[in-house]
Amino acid sequence: MNTLSIIIPVYNEGNTIHLILNKIKEVALPQNIKKEIIIVDDASTDNTSDCIHAYCEANSELQIKVEKHKKNKGKGAALHTGIAIASGDCIIIQDADLEYDPKEYINLLQPVLDGYADVVYGSRFMGGKPHRILFFWHTVGNKFLTTLSNMFTNLNLTDMETCYKLFNTKMLQSLNLKEQRFGFEPEVTAKISKIQNVRIYEVGISYYGRTYQEGKKINWKDGIKALYCIVRYNVLK
Repeated sequence: MNTLSIIIPVYNEGNTIHLILNKIKEVALPQNIKKEIIIVDDASTDNTSDCIHAYCEANSELQIKVEKHKKNKGKGAALHTGIAIASGDCIIIQDADLEYDPKEYINLLQPVLDGYADVVYGSRFMGGKPHRILFFWHTVGNKFLTTLSNMFTNLNLTDMETCYKLFNTKMLQSLNLKEQRFGFEPEVTAKISKIQNVRIYEVGISYYGRTYQEGKKINWKDGIKALYCIVRYNVLK
């Protein structure tokens, strides 16, 4: 593997975007793997765009691609934009907040580098890494959606809704993805599971979740949409 493409969907993250980019910059990937950072600004209304451009100018040695949507479309739409222009051997998804630690890219890459995996999910529900204690019903909903998804895909994932998903780029780009918001997670899981002989692994990761006051965006409506997407892309197709 030569390059890892890191796709960052961004919406109103002016306060944290430089912090997550610094964390990505500090990560030394194994085997001298290069980082291609792809930032997709989903029509932010705060100072996110200015912060991104200032960071790029101050860190010109980094390979950063920036795309900006003229209208807000949703996280899934931002990921579609990033996936289409990714040129690395593998793609990993990184939220612009600080809920996930880029140091753990190495953990997700390892099953691929060892020749075992095409896709690796980072699970917040396995392993002994730190997890911030937050919302009970979010956890219940997540486990319910993961279980339902597993029933249709016949996978045994523990965290289908995780942000940290690493994919073989060609496999991911071969999918016809449609969901524009948080329905991306169940849709991509359903469709990647249908690829013949795909090898999916899971590794434990840490989780530094945010409260709504700190900027968390997903809500119960997105859970209902995820439920619909599980049925749509596994049964209705």
